[in-house]
Amino acid sequence: MILETINSPKDLRTKNLEELKLLSRELRDYIIDVVSKTGGHLASSLGAVELCIALHYCCNTPEDEIVFDVGHQTYAHKIITGRKKDFLTLRSYQGLSGFPNFNESIYDCYISGHASTAISWAQGIAEAKKLKKDSSKTVAVVGDGSLTGGMSFEALNYSGHRGSDLLVILNHNNMSISPSVGALGKYLTRMISNPIYNRLRIEVENFLGHLPLAKKFIPKAKKFEERLKGLIIPGMFFEELGFRYFGPIDGHNLEEFIPTLRNLISLKGPKILHVITKKGKGYRIAEEKPELFHGVSVFDPETGNHRKTKEITFSQIFAAKLVDLAKVDKRIVAITAAMPEGTGLSLFKQEIPDRFFDVGIAEAHAVGLASGLAKEGKKPVVAIYSTFLQRCYDQIIHDVALQNVPVVFAIDRAGLVGPDGPTHHGVFDIGFIKLIPNIIFMAPKDKKELQDSLQFALSCNQPTAIRYPKGESFSLGRDEPIELGKSQILSEGKDLAIMALGSMLKEAMKCRQILAKDKISIGVVNARFIKPLDESLLIELFNKYKILVTIEEGSLSGGWGQEVTAYCFNKGNHLKTKIVNLGLPDQFIPAGKRKELFCQYGLDAKSLAEKIKAIIAK
Repeated sequence: MILETINSPKDLRTKNLEELKLLSRELRDYIIDVVSKTGGHLASSLGAVELCIALHYCCNTPEDEIVFDVGHQTYAHKIITGRKKDFLTLRSYQGLSGFPNFNESIYDCYISGHASTAISWAQGIAEAKKLKKDSSKTVAVVGDGSLTGGMSFEALNYSGHRGSDLLVILNHNNMSISPSVGALGKYLTRMISNPIYNRLRIEVENFLGHLPLAKKFIPKAKKFEERLKGLIIPGMFFEELGFRYFGPIDGHNLEEFIPTLRNLISLKGPKILHVITKKGKGYRIAEEKPELFHGVSVFDPETGNHRKTKEITFSQIFAAKLVDLAKVDKRIVAITAAMPEGTGLSLFKQEIPDRFFDVGIAEAHAVGLASGLAKEGKKPVVAIYSTFLQRCYDQIIHDVALQNVPVVFAIDRAGLVGPDGPTHHGVFDIGFIKLIPNIIFMAPKDKKELQDSLQFALSCNQPTAIRYPKGESFSLGRDEPIELGKSQILSEGKDLAIMALGSMLKEAMKCRQILAKDKISIGVVNARFIKPLDESLLIELFNKYKILVTIEEGSLSGGWGQEVTAYCFNKGNHLKTKIVNLGLPDQFIPAGKRKELFCQYGLDAKSLAEKIKAIIAK
């Protein structure tokens, strides 16, 4: 096997073209085999195999630096750059990251996981090299989906203006996670719809219509028109931004790709190479269903069947309830940023397509769009992963909260997301949302309360946010109507009280059962609201208990627990009530399964019980 002989890009550069073709097949087989056991970003990585081979074959890496946008297409890159054996630990706790990570390898420039960043990063590197008189090259690899993000256009505009020595490879597969959205693909329509162009086209068709071979020739002419769109218009667009445009070329044809790339690397200034690839390439099932094989759990490589979950997810619970509510209230609209599958909103798209908006990888625009819709009397629900909500913070403050328009933020994947690691954990939303004026912020305890929270949020005439975790949903019972800012007492106790936020209530209830065996009696409160605080209940708890423990699946620094502690101090109750905040430390959390990370950071029921015993003992 060729793959067995590849331990670094230097080994790769000793191979001939036929050996590289064989290597591409072996890499795909290895990626499919490992990802079927670990889960991961399969279709995107399969589509970029030849791209990774060509880059390391033609570039003098690591001196020449390759910056990958998002980074979920880098599995072949990881294997080529000395991580072949470690690849078996992909996305596991203390194993190999599913994204580029400079802590793993000198061949990784950045820890990446969000879209539209690579051109900015690469321009910064290229400009620094110029200042240092460093002649090594810089390459940014960007998917067409990432071009829907404004940061990509800002970087293209400035790189072209500066004349930065930078090669941008536009990996075009018509997909980001879901099919790419945006005007870039339609830009060419302006030329094709031009009256002069169309008069010429009609005259040519009329002329050809009189010829015997017209029926065979006209379809070929239409194919030529489509190729004209792909060849001329993108080039014009990028050339206007100051980039020299090359392509498009077949990104799976190494005979064409390698000499083209080698030639471009020697050229100075800003350049774009347009590469056409197929997501899921080499694995028929992923080629046919690239959306389903973008990010996969464990699956059977023979059939493509995924391991079935026992319960439907919180995302699916949210989406189904939203559809039910929207069928009754015609003002409700749904917005997502290239995540209809992940957020569950593909169901809304299917059931109510005219009120569904997928803006592409453009979270800031999603929130601005929601503001305008709300201003005109609609009820927009913006479903975005917690980690990606960070990308539209200014819009949440300026476009929604300051205007006080009733936009609902459905914050999916709030808390620990598992194997995707630090770029995707949603542990900061509590801290950065709760300090914004005018926003109601909720954290439902289970699937029924998520449904009720969504209905409540849509009845509010101000911005509202709901955070809920990744994974299978569950029911904890004790359903009670939701009142603004009111918590729910689930049990009384004698020794101390636990006030749990959202997903942590499940662990708190288990913890109570464990402690009961040791004759420790604790009260449990379902906080429900991050903002506003249930001040009257807090005063009641301060007066009743000497110890109050808060638990949240989020960063303690600036978190909800600190808000409770601050309120206690402000009211002067800290002299008689000890507040203990439990949650996640002030650090980036590594990859790992949710259950694994809960244990590692002491948020599982058993760890909580041990901590509470220690608190009582003191």
